[in-house]
Amino acid sequence: MPSPLSADRPGGRPPGRGPVDALISQTRRLKGDVDAVRRQDARHDESDPQQRWQRALYDLALHQLNDLDEHLAQLREGPGTTAPQKETAPPPSPASRRESLLSRVGSAEWNLLTDEVIWSGELYEILGRDPSAPALTLDELPSLVHDQDRPRLTTMVTDCLVDAQRIDGEFRVRRPNGEIRTVHMMGEPVLGPDGSTASMWAVLRDVSELRRSQAAVSETRDSLQRHRHRASTERRLAVELQEAVLPQWRGSLRLARSGPHTLDLAARHLPASTGTLISGDWYDALDLPNGETLLGIGDLTGHGIAVTSDVAMLLGALRGMAMAGTRPGQLLSWLNQLLDSSNQPALGSAICCRYRPESRTLLWAQAGHPAPLLFRDGTGRRLSAPDGVLLGATSGAEYGEAEVTLEPGDLLLFHTDGLVPARRRSAGSGEPESRGGAAAVRHLLDLAPRFGRARSAQDCVRTVVEEFGGTEREDDACVLVVGVAS
Repeated sequence: MPSPLSADRPGGRPPGRGPVDALISQTRRLKGDVDAVRRQDARHDESDPQQRWQRALYDLALHQLNDLDEHLAQLREGPGTTAPQKETAPPPSPASRRESLLSRVGSAEWNLLTDEVIWSGELYEILGRDPSAPALTLDELPSLVHDQDRPRLTTMVTDCLVDAQRIDGEFRVRRPNGEIRTVHMMGEPVLGPDGSTASMWAVLRDVSELRRSQAAVSETRDSLQRHRHRASTERRLAVELQEAVLPQWRGSLRLARSGPHTLDLAARHLPASTGTLISGDWYDALDLPNGETLLGIGDLTGHGIAVTSDVAMLLGALRGMAMAGTRPGQLLSWLNQLLDSSNQPALGSAICCRYRPESRTLLWAQAGHPAPLLFRDGTGRRLSAPDGVLLGATSGAEYGEAEVTLEPGDLLLFHTDGLVPARRRSAGSGEPESRGGAAAVRHLLDLAPRFGRARSAQDCVRTVVEEFGGTEREDDACVLVVGVAS
């Protein structure tokens, strides 16, 4: 094939079979290992950029190993032959046989003195040419090349023939069936006795699948980076909005207008241990114009900036209606109508209360939310809940109300259902538990002796955080503790 006149390329014999066979065996073992890991790690969630990126990297590695396998086999057999598959290799499919053939290396030499052109059989296959047809001259070769890449090929050939520069570049060719392939060409001039260029030789390799895999890796990596940036930005905005709408009580809050019968309040938001997007858990307390106090807690379905903005809308409506004197049951009915008629309907649970300090009575209503826990004299119980369905579940829902008289020293605990994860709620119960079920209540009621020794609502919140703060939870949670002072 290539002329032995090239000073940089001695015309040696192909290497012995032994060393090349060993390399081929190592390559095929590595291919099997990579493919086994890829199959073991196979997932089918096309919406996950991380998984798409991992699959693309596996595919790229296998393409490169397939090419290495084919090139070593061709090196062992020598030019112009088709290397047989070893018995240990699985029989290739028709598609893989075609791709294997296209990934082989072809060679060519153009003699400038005699105008003779020699192509290897592999090059005919790569370019999709009829092996019985004459090989193309350097002037005819651009006719196969994509219009946009012809200047690149012309420049490479000219630099090789005129300035004796090596060729190393890629261009696209159009096969007779219309298929576009990417070809990597490496070559150099062969000098005559007088130092002038006598011929040019080159090896050409079809790298279409390799470049396609590299493009897939790049695309999925960029998509993953954009996804991570978007998720980070969304979480930051959600956290900022949540901090803006939830009271950031760093100690007990004694409401200004509660008079001699004050309430001692403390609350805490507990984030999910998985570090996922912010959820729709919320709590609130507000001193009302008539001296009463609004207390509320709830949870909207969903995560991220959308649900956090819904929480801000809900809290604004809640406070506005409470300031106008709306009773808890009617207030929940209007909140239900608000969620049901919004552009992005959502479901939510909630408790709304009005505390009357003169009589120490708590008027409350609930919408599918765990009932408050009342602790008194070292023991605790769950309050009997009035009727109420989830907010946004049905149009025109009505919500019942209940009233309880509190005593000095009483403690009310409100929580969202993410406080006690499902698997912990059901531990030891012998039966499945629903969200906010009996197991969750038992865990919290067991804290009654410790609450009895606490000096403030903030101490009680710390107790809850010590007990449940380190628990692995899949969702955010909120806890609100209200102490009735003497």
